[in-house]
Amino acid sequence: MDTFDIVVIGAGPGGYPAAIRAAQRGASVAIIEKEQLGGTCLNWGCIPTKALIAASHVFASIKHAEAFGISVKGATVDYAVMIAHKNQAVGTLRNGVKQLLAANGVKQFAGTASFKTRDTIEIASQGGTTLIGAKKTIIATGSTSVMPGFLPKHARVVESRAFLDMDKLPETMIVLGGGFIGCELACMAAQLGVKVTIVELLEDILLLLDGDVRRTVRAHMEKELNIRVLTGKAMENITADNKAVRGKCGDGTVEAELLLSAIGRKPVTDGLKPENAGLKLDERGFVTVDDFGRTNVAGIFAIGDVNGRIQLAHNATSQAIIAADNACGQKLRKYEAIVPNVIFTVPEVGTAGLSEEDAKKQGREVRTGKFAFAGLGRAISVGETTGFVKWIADAKSDQLLGAAVVGSHATELVAEAATAIRAELTVTELGRTIHAHPTFSEAWMEAAHALHGEAIHAPPKRKK
Repeated sequence: MDTFDIVVIGAGPGGYPAAIRAAQRGASVAIIEKEQLGGTCLNWGCIPTKALIAASHVFASIKHAEAFGISVKGATVDYAVMIAHKNQAVGTLRNGVKQLLAANGVKQFAGTASFKTRDTIEIASQGGTTLIGAKKTIIATGSTSVMPGFLPKHARVVESRAFLDMDKLPETMIVLGGGFIGCELACMAAQLGVKVTIVELLEDILLLLDGDVRRTVRAHMEKELNIRVLTGKAMENITADNKAVRGKCGDGTVEAELLLSAIGRKPVTDGLKPENAGLKLDERGFVTVDDFGRTNVAGIFAIGDVNGRIQLAHNATSQAIIAADNACGQKLRKYEAIVPNVIFTVPEVGTAGLSEEDAKKQGREVRTGKFAFAGLGRAISVGETTGFVKWIADAKSDQLLGAAVVGSHATELVAEAATAIRAELTVTELGRTIHAHPTFSEAWMEAAHALHGEAIHAPPKRKK
């Protein structure tokens, strides 16, 4: 039986970076993946959705090209070609992961991993069963879509993974769940001409965002993309047949060719046999860890979605590098506290640090500064004036606590905010930092000035 210094279970955005970092530290490393290298993110999540969203943006831009003096007649959508482009991008990146692991000397195993003991891993594959020894283990098995039991089992009822494998879009679609995944896919489909209805049990979609951000996104989705948004009511008595999916929502009925379930995810621990290693799981099935990524069992770490913390691919990668360093005997380092969040809706959203609502719940005295893209030269020149940026700061110390941006390029712009908050900059310091003109990033500087009532390109607030 071969024994490795580090065994990584799962090769997603947490697993493969953990394996590479451990190998960089001189450890002998094995990685086990039961499906595809890159995990959910690369194969059925982040990358394929963004490929399709990019294609939908191109089509939407063509439809609005006349505003720039460009006339395009007869533009149509070939969704099968879009899927082929998506698959090509996924394949390229998946092959890149394989090559990176090989270049770093990581031994790759295909199969389902389970704990035989705390330091022995069993790998079940079509070729049989293999045992390997693990001096230390990093669990990176991720999460999977939840398919509620009340939904009928039918080809017209799918979760996000199955939806992304479809080569034809329906004419009408119900999205059950108004979270990040549901809203992203709803926007993509709507831009391609699908008539979309979102049904959300809670009082609003994207409920983790501040109210002003939510209102901007929802208004654009409803008015510009013609998405019907039903909130505060459950969808009940759901049936499906060869023609449609139907259900009651409040006093009305909703019906569409397809229902996409996007109401949550659960950890992937089935088959892992964590009890054989003495691992502790919480009441939801997530592997419990401390701020260093350590489980209750010495030498076993858990990273990414499976540990139940912030479920984002880039957070999994950050945790992976920290856990691998800690497992390899480097100076112990905690997980990062500032995790930027990006949502590829129309318009896009980016957040970092504390939201305004959360800061107030903590009893902090906060001040905010906002600047609308409608007052920004670059935004006006390219016709992207929807949205704003917002700083949340401590009123006494002037330190930046959080930020939000909604609008064009929000998913890129949030990086500056995350850096500034992590560096513990003050509003004054950020405002004094020269930002190139004409750019969207100038909005951060303008919002910093606005927080102090000194914005140059916005009218002064009316005195009460």
